[in-house]
Amino acid sequence: MTASEKRDSVEPDRNPTGVEAEDRGAEDRDVGGSSAEGGENPELLARVEELSAELDTVRDRHMRLAAEFDNYRKRALRERGEMSTRAKAEVVETLLDAIDDLERVTATDIASAPPEVLHEGIVMVERKLIRALEAAGLEAVNAEGEPFDPEQHEALMTAPAESEEEDNLVSDVLQRGYRLGKHLLRPARVRVKKFGAGRGE
Repeated sequence: MTASEKRDSVEPDRNPTGVEAEDRGAEDRDVGGSSAEGGENPELLARVEELSAELDTVRDRHMRLAAEFDNYRKRALRERGEMSTRAKAEVVETLLDAIDDLERVTATDIASAPPEVLHEGIVMVERKLIRALEAAGLEAVNAEGEPFDPEQHEALMTAPAESEEEDNLVSDVLQRGYRLGKHLLRPARVRVKKFGAGRGE
């Protein structure tokens, strides 16, 4: 037996099946493949850039719309304030003549003017004021003799009703109420008839 034959018979085969070598080769191939795939993908980068551009466009559009809405809100508030001021000015303008008349009445020397003349002057001013306010849309609230309506009337006192049919009718008006269009400015303060009740204090 030669020396070479002796070594072969003493040393076992380190890899009799060759599996380990094949596994290492497969691992090397896997690593090499992952490394190749891990590089930059031109299509993916292009899609990312496209989405980023779309996001910038949407953000820019949103900012413009927000700015436009804020400008619209400020303009609407300003116009509303101007309309309110014009409406007030129109009403006040209709009262100027009545104010002039009232100044003339108050400037009259009460020592030399008969009381009936002063009274007539005050009545004329009152009528002019009422006409001016009615032209602006002011209406008196109907109350006397009407059924009590808590939406338009405020009961301050009660009065005895002579019959059951008169129950809950307005006896008389203690303070006139007014509305402007559909808006109630002040309810009519009234005395209400109550059947079977004593006179209110």
